Amino acid sequence: MGSKISTGCKSLSGTSVASPVVAGVVCLLVSVIPERARKDILNPASMKQALVEGAAKLSGPNMYEQGAGRVDLLESYEILKGYHPRASIFPSVLDFTDCPYSWPFCRQPLYAGAMPVMFNATILNGMGAIGYIESPPTWHPAEEEGNLLSIHFTYSEVIWPWTGYLALHMQIKEEGVQFSGEIEGNVTLRVFSPPSSGEKSPRSSTCVLQLKLKVVPTPPRHKRVLWDQFHNIKYPPGYIPRDSLDVRNDILDWHGDHLHTNFHIMFNMLRDAGYYVETLGSPFTCFDARQYGTLLLVDLEDEYFQEEIEKLRDDVISTGLGLVVFAEWYNMDTMVKMRFFDDNTRSWWTPVTGGANIPALNDLLAPFGIAFGDKILNGDFSIDGEQSRYASGTDIVRFPRGGYTHGFPFLDSSESGATQNVLTSGTVKADSSILGLVEVGQGRIAVYGDSNCLDSSHMVTNCYWLLKKILDFTSRNVKDPLLFPVSSKNDAALFVDDNQLPTRRTDVNFSLYSAVVGKDLICRSDSRFEVWGTKGYNLHVRGRNRRLPGYPLIDLGRGLNSTFDTSNLRRPKDTQKNKADSLGIRTWGMLSRDEADVPVLVASHWLLPAAVAITGLVLLSLWHIRQRRRRRRRGSGSGRLGNL
Repeated sequence: MGSKISTGCKSLSGTSVASPVVAGVVCLLVSVIPERARKDILNPASMKQALVEGAAKLSGPNMYEQGAGRVDLLESYEILKGYHPRASIFPSVLDFTDCPYSWPFCRQPLYAGAMPVMFNATILNGMGAIGYIESPPTWHPAEEEGNLLSIHFTYSEVIWPWTGYLALHMQIKEEGVQFSGEIEGNVTLRVFSPPSSGEKSPRSSTCVLQLKLKVVPTPPRHKRVLWDQFHNIKYPPGYIPRDSLDVRNDILDWHGDHLHTNFHIMFNMLRDAGYYVETLGSPFTCFDARQYGTLLLVDLEDEYFQEEIEKLRDDVISTGLGLVVFAEWYNMDTMVKMRFFDDNTRSWWTPVTGGANIPALNDLLAPFGIAFGDKILNGDFSIDGEQSRYASGTDIVRFPRGGYTHGFPFLDSSESGATQNVLTSGTVKADSSILGLVEVGQGRIAVYGDSNCLDSSHMVTNCYWLLKKILDFTSRNVKDPLLFPVSSKNDAALFVDDNQLPTRRTDVNFSLYSAVVGKDLICRSDSRFEVWGTKGYNLHVRGRNRRLPGYPLIDLGRGLNSTFDTSNLRRPKDTQKNKADSLGIRTWGMLSRDEADVPVLVASHWLLPAAVAITGLVLLSLWHIRQRRRRRRRGSGSGRLGNL
């Protein structure tokens, strides 16, 4: 609350109004510390310790919305009045059972086999501008069950200036797969700083972080959904445009497209529906597909490693992984028209990609005969009374025979394009396919051309009902009659030539923004501990599982040293893409479980090994024949020399 310029009071919210209030509190706190003691007591870390430790936690907002809570001048004063230089961790308590304050962690418990749950805490060093952590942090479980929790720490070995970080990467060990209950304990670390003026020995302080977690038995595969965060690019460093072109006052996609930001309502919906949602922050090679029912790709802008494309194909066809893709618009002419002059950098900015990177998604989906186009579609449509809005979405231009596609009449604004302030639309409506569902081998795929209905930033209408029906199909093969009417089944494949598919921009150095282009394929610290620092499942040497210092080796007996054969499941080279009836499209149409096509997939498992075996036998026979001839020539030669 504050004074209006005219009269009375008004309320404001946000950092722009909170910062001056806190600045005033800091000035008051400094003024009450005796001047002779200010140099020894006051510094950025000690002041922050007084502010966050004295604050009062609010009952409604979560930790990312309120931080430590509401500032309390008197409590902070009491802390500073008796302050002795020390180090501390903020927050000092992590209670993942405390909702809503600990959202999103309190919404989903931990379980064995999941991606590590990560939390970044702040180290505040009030002892000096520089500090050192003597040895790695230590986990001290309160009860025996606490040994089921495995924590790996990354942290600032040198704390400068005044602050550092402590990251906890937490996962439940495999022996806790059936455990249900709570785990409590403390994480401790010691911080040292050089002696102050007049002191002979270094200053030291022990920091304590209290931890409380809820653990449940590992859920069944069909309830586990993996969200791809790795292939998302946000502003900055590049100009990533907003997904809905109708939003003219917020053109930059700066929210990060994360489960805990602009997709938080969707995350809560999936949890309420009984799904467990994990985040993938590494390439596709870094997860074991047999643990998940569905891989969920929403509004992604990055490229893909070739190893990712091949593994995903194998995961869907052989392992039964479900794949759901929510795409976005991509149109070259529109991107060029969206350039603007940035006064801060004094340069022209042009989008480095569209709402999503459709050329990259098309490469990823090519093994399944699926591709998106470059239309920008807008309009309302209805599926059995469910009203939805299609906001700057794209169209499906390739889809295999035997799949189900849904099309509706929309306005196409791709030809007219967009500017920073005005979005113009076409006037003629034409039917365009926007939703496709198909069975591929053992897995199932669903694609949709617009993510606006899942994004709470500028949502017009939500499509959570559609997402739940799609997940029922991809995870459990439950076919809702609304999505699988006979009238929507494709008797022939949708197909366009390569030269009609969207192309990449050639005037953009995409490696500046990408985690793939020009980068090494490696599993990052948010993947399972056992594949950190490797290329991932099935891509490193058998028996060479990565072992991290201080942690026992966990060999799941699967994934890392996998026994299922993927050598015969390679991406085909389709050299005849001129027509929908080409060999490649017919081959992938066969994977939609039409009865006549089953032998083609089965034969691929024995045909190549048989050919290799026969070739080997022939070569071995030829070698034996050659050896016999050599021995005969040597024998006849030695006989002639003996006669001489």
